[in-house]
Amino acid sequence: MDVHILFVFPVVTLQCKILKCNSEFWASTPSSGPKEEFCTALRAYNSCVRRTARTCRGDLAYHSAQHGIEDLMTQHNCSKEGPTTQPRARTPPPQALPLPPQPDTHVPSDGPEVCHYERSLPRHTAPPNYTHCGFFGDPHLRTFSDNFQTCKVEGAWPLIHNKYLSVQVTNTPVLPGSAATATSKLTIIFKNFQECVDQKMYHAETDELPAAFADGSKNGGERHGANTLRVVERVPGQHVEIQARYIGTTIVVRQVGRYLTFAVRMPEEVVNSVEDQENQDLYLCLHGCPANQRIDFRTFRGRVVESQGPGRARPGVAAHGFTYQSAMAMCKERLPVEDLYFQSCVFDLLSSGDINFTLAAYYAFEDVKMLHSNKEKHHLFERDTGMFNTASRRSSRRSPFTLGFWSYASHHTRPSHGLICLSLSNGPPLSSTGADVPLCALPRSSCRLQAGEDGGTKLWKGGSELD
Repeated sequence: MDVHILFVFPVVTLQCKILKCNSEFWASTPSSGPKEEFCTALRAYNSCVRRTARTCRGDLAYHSAQHGIEDLMTQHNCSKEGPTTQPRARTPPPQALPLPPQPDTHVPSDGPEVCHYERSLPRHTAPPNYTHCGFFGDPHLRTFSDNFQTCKVEGAWPLIHNKYLSVQVTNTPVLPGSAATATSKLTIIFKNFQECVDQKMYHAETDELPAAFADGSKNGGERHGANTLRVVERVPGQHVEIQARYIGTTIVVRQVGRYLTFAVRMPEEVVNSVEDQENQDLYLCLHGCPANQRIDFRTFRGRVVESQGPGRARPGVAAHGFTYQSAMAMCKERLPVEDLYFQSCVFDLLSSGDINFTLAAYYAFEDVKMLHSNKEKHHLFERDTGMFNTASRRSSRRSPFTLGFWSYASHHTRPSHGLICLSLSNGPPLSSTGADVPLCALPRSSCRLQAGEDGGTKLWKGGSELD
């Protein structure tokens, strides 16, 4: 008789411990003293970072620490070989009298002209054009070019990567088995810049929204323009603002419910100051999510409406606690205009059932009002933004009814001409071809509307679907 032995092991989740290495190093590094002591602490730091390689390979903070160690080794003439005693926390010397609290302004608040973005521009030049990128909810992405997308992007993804800073988010599934994800970690690295700021890293994750950089400081370090980079806590544990005046940039990080949101205002010149041209398509704020990572709201809505149709579910009951109508009503309380932020709110409630996503969409729009330089573009509607990939946008000109963002086609007759004019709700008349000819130029007897299986609407002429 064969005997089969089954070993059952507990599931172990490996987490990146790079922040522990960072905090141990900064706690053990002497502010003054022999070079050998600093080099010993630096080698211990290097050993700690190397031990995290397996679990931190995709973490931006890990790669930043690697480069930082190399720089410090070179600056302080430290050998990679030598003692690596386990770091010990420094004990501050006793003081006769307690000192009054010191503000984080040990350098002049002004600093050199080069550390103020607008002041550093040549005279008589046009004012800089500021752009905005936002990332929130399940998640939804508003790119620097005002395209609006909903994406899967599970795991670690770069939002921004240019000569001045890098931003990476880590997204985890909202529900087991769900394609919808939300941001649980965020890392921002500000790179060394002339005489203005030292390299600084800001790291936040669920239930940990610090009011300082990873090294405990709140500004850009020891350089003359250090105060042109500051962390400002607006609401403890919920809302942090990072002001990087030397590059004209403001970043807002929030925790809403269990997840993080990100918003940035950045000059166009800084946005386009890319180093690695070949890999720029990977940076979400610049080019959006890859086509295979995007979620089609129209298809999702069609499935929801079908699943909640007559005879398929009890009236008023949905899988995650919201019907389409109840989700719309809930979102309407915070977002009265039915723009893409409203539609995103509805999507998030239906896909997750987490009421906190209502606030995530609300605050994302509040950040737009604060950070976007063009008031006319605060609200985005389906007709205003490229929501899918380029191929989809090209096909939308040939078949406009297959690209609805939960919008319905409406028709208006023109009896005097015997024509039918078709348009999207809230949109101009559409054309069935690439030409600027509205569909109302077609004889009304030659075309008709038919509901598609996915809940969308298709245009038919005679017995064939127009494409």
